[in-house]
Amino acid sequence: MAVTGAFGVREVEMNLTVSARAGRIEVGRSTRRSATEGAARAGLAARGVIYLLVGLLALQIAFGDGKRQADRGGALAELSDKPFGAVLLWALAIGLVCMALWRLSEVLFGSVGPDGRKAKKRLLALARFVFYSFVAFSVLSFATGSGSSGGGSGSSDKQSKDVTAKVLDMPGGQWIVGVAGVGIAVAGVWLAGRAVMRSYRDKFKLGEMSPGMRRLVDVTGVGGGAARGLVFAAAGAFAVRAAVDYEPDKAKGLDDTLRSFAETPLGPWLLALVAVGLVLFGLFSFAMARWRRV
Repeated sequence: MAVTGAFGVREVEMNLTVSARAGRIEVGRSTRRSATEGAARAGLAARGVIYLLVGLLALQIAFGDGKRQADRGGALAELSDKPFGAVLLWALAIGLVCMALWRLSEVLFGSVGPDGRKAKKRLLALARFVFYSFVAFSVLSFATGSGSSGGGSGSSDKQSKDVTAKVLDMPGGQWIVGVAGVGIAVAGVWLAGRAVMRSYRDKFKLGEMSPGMRRLVDVTGVGGGAARGLVFAAAGAFAVRAAVDYEPDKAKGLDDTLRSFAETPLGPWLLALVAVGLVLFGLFSFAMARWRRV
């Protein structure tokens, strides 16, 4: 009986140890989920601010009152002029760092959804991590005073031309720029197509939203996503043209790409339409920050 009792005590102790270990693991997972969700929502909100400001700057350009470039530098300069501009810049920078960390967590642990742990999803998350790390670094540089405003040497247009010129001078540079341009253009068409097909819906907590809010999300998601994709596609097309003609000046950053819409037969009205789309995408990003599944 004593032996049986001893085995019973050991079994209870082992069960308690296993339960405690499982509890610690679950607490760790819960903490990580909470941190990931907070980073994702902060990052999406920061993305919304940038697109909203770029869209508003592009609208000013469309109606002949554009004193700043319609790109990230112009948006940051616009934000810095507001009351508590420095605080807003730091908040934006922190949000973008959170965005990069969220994408890194998707690389390491996978994203939501049945195929979130597949290699394709992880590679896409890695690309996004690299992109948002660069964006976060540029905003941090601006916030600390080491970056330039949207109209200076740090503008997206000059950066695009400088990078294109350097790559074109490399062996096989024309092919590299051309392939990169095709990739950006294809990505733009893909983004626009997914927006029109409302592929974003599976990422939203639709059950927590009112019918009116779901309709608003569709308006901002379709219109904003299509405009965003169009801008990407146009920028990629300009890069391909620069590669084919071996002229780096034909590559365009965000500001020049947006201004090129005003040079079409539709004139400034097409630029205004695209600008409204970018504003809508900013609002869509805010909705994602609130209701996205993370």
